[in-house]
Amino acid sequence: MKTEDYLEQQHAVYKDEVAALRALTNGIGRSIVGKELVVEKMIAGALAGGHVLMEDYPGLGKTLLVKTFARNVAADFKRVQFTPDILPSDILGTKIWNNETRQFLLLKGPVFTNVLLADEINRAPPKTQSALLEAMEERQVTIDGETHKLPKPFFVLATQNPIEQEGTYPLPEAQMDRFLLRLSMGYPTTDEEEAAILERRAGWAKDDPTVDLQPVMDLPRFDSLRQRVETGVRVSSEVMLYISRIVRAVRMHPQVRVGPSPRGTLALYKVSKAMALMRGRDFVVPDDVKGFVADALAHRTLLKIEDMLSGAVPERVVREAVATVAVPRGATRKV
Repeated sequence: MKTEDYLEQQHAVYKDEVAALRALTNGIGRSIVGKELVVEKMIAGALAGGHVLMEDYPGLGKTLLVKTFARNVAADFKRVQFTPDILPSDILGTKIWNNETRQFLLLKGPVFTNVLLADEINRAPPKTQSALLEAMEERQVTIDGETHKLPKPFFVLATQNPIEQEGTYPLPEAQMDRFLLRLSMGYPTTDEEEAAILERRAGWAKDDPTVDLQPVMDLPRFDSLRQRVETGVRVSSEVMLYISRIVRAVRMHPQVRVGPSPRGTLALYKVSKAMALMRGRDFVVPDDVKGFVADALAHRTLLKIEDMLSGAVPERVVREAVATVAVPRGATRKV
């Protein structure tokens, strides 16, 4: 079978999945203007079962993007506005004494949901930030020595403002490593995009347009797409080796003090599979991998102090490292 025929056949096999994911992307696009690639990457992160950190300047639509995604997949959604005085129990929940039953009653916190929006997560003190570590890694929380499973699926979609320093607490490396991807919205790129934002805002009857959104799919459908990514998309040995070489190249870069851990390698692997499905394929190609190297690896990369002072940034270092890795030829599925 020729490669072109095989790709056409695979597109037919995944026709329903591709249509569903395109409908989700378009549904989010009704609220978000001109950020198709960011939307696709956020969806890919969720399909890969990971958490996503949205880091950018104020007013660029980070919170709106997260809320719109949750509404469009009909997910149970909770929002926590992080502040310096927030406590772990405000997120996880606590136990109170019930005089009628003579027992302690668990009052579940907002973490017991499908999509948790951790808004301005870097405003919470380290003790509260660490309360999320178990939830993000193991999908469970421990309250007063008792472990409680979280609903499935469970995503943390967090936002943070990189320019404010007063009243903020930088996320520790251990928590940054829990995020599958770190994405940025960026400013509108053209005058037309800026004007489209104004026109769309003028047409909204209320400040929060997400309250009237109708889901494009239900949560079980989205969960089935996640399962399709896990079990239905293959990665050849050549592409696996390519991913490994990319991560090792980042670690060995002369400006890198601490490189991505194997969790970073796995993140790149998972999100590449998700993007392959979004493109209608049951196999990963190198371009699926290359599209996420900065998003999956830069926030896991610490540079040497002298290089940071000279202006080096992890994103650029990661891209330099990737450029040194040869792209495997014939890395698609054999046909």
